[in-house]
Amino acid sequence: MLPPRLFRRVVLAPLAIVVAIAVAVLSPLLALLALAFSLVRRSRTGRMRGVRLLFFAIVWLTAETATLFMCLGLWLASGFGGRMHTEPFQSRHYAIMRWFLDLIYRTAVGTFGLLVEVEEPEFTAEEKAARLARPVIVLSRHAGPGDSLLLVRHLLSVYGRRPRVVMKATIQLDPSFDVVANRLPNVFVQRRRAGEGLFSEQIERLASGLDRRGALVIFPEGGNWTPGRWQRGIRRLEQRGRDDLAARARNMPNLLPPRTAGALSAIAACPDADVIFVAHAGLDKIITVGDIWRNLQMDQTIRAKWWRILASDVPRSAGHEAQVRWLYDWWQRIDTWISRNRPADAEALALTPRSADGE
Repeated sequence: MLPPRLFRRVVLAPLAIVVAIAVAVLSPLLALLALAFSLVRRSRTGRMRGVRLLFFAIVWLTAETATLFMCLGLWLASGFGGRMHTEPFQSRHYAIMRWFLDLIYRTAVGTFGLLVEVEEPEFTAEEKAARLARPVIVLSRHAGPGDSLLLVRHLLSVYGRRPRVVMKATIQLDPSFDVVANRLPNVFVQRRRAGEGLFSEQIERLASGLDRRGALVIFPEGGNWTPGRWQRGIRRLEQRGRDDLAARARNMPNLLPPRTAGALSAIAACPDADVIFVAHAGLDKIITVGDIWRNLQMDQTIRAKWWRILASDVPRSAGHEAQVRWLYDWWQRIDTWISRNRPADAEALALTPRSADGE
């Protein structure tokens, strides 16, 4: 259960600033320690991984601190939050989000030598202009915070979209994300406190409010892939009498069975929206800070593929079962793409010992 919002604002946010200042003051000493550790363990951890991680952490903490101060300034300028939901202040918060994600993206690419390849449909200039004039609903696999941030950054910086994201409530433990995300139209999911129906209603409200620049981002899996979650997802379908869907889920070893209620509610609530499916591979095992140290490789390639379905081609008028099968068909396509594009040195996720407990 999350701490109350007041506690997060008056304790966690100032604590994040204190930590950032402390790391900055101690950075010369920490750099020497990281350099020494990297030299000692060079054969196991790669080229100066400790120094690179320290630099990335310093940039992240600095960006966090700057974001919190910018948000404080906007809160004061808005009349202590009174005009926070007006268009000018919404635009400024999206600008802060874009600045933060662009900075983290450039730092990650430069520090770790990442190469990000995004394969998208090719359009003429006229087609691209027409499609940018319609809202989109983005349905993506869920494979850790890194890929999620890349997706949102792409929507903001490449397409100039205003993403509305359905995300886990625990992301509010990060102070800057907590402040910015709660000032913009998003949904925070806590499945253990309420049923899927409640969140479907919230998602439906977000989707119905999309304008031409809007993008609703949903991760239908509801969490990161682990063997335990994959098996529980299949058992859940069997318990509901959906042996047909359970059989299909078994043939998708890279993905959790999609939770269809939220995605289909969003599609129905915004009939003018195109639907984009997103697959990605490369950061599958980067979930925690420890994973960054163990699994992040230097000069790694991160691949993504986007499929865009025109609003007129989305089966909104079909029955519920036909829509579920359509969603599973696309999930199967994403699973196949992941199998073909996962980095060659990455083992099957089902064999990852860290995930054996299912969390």
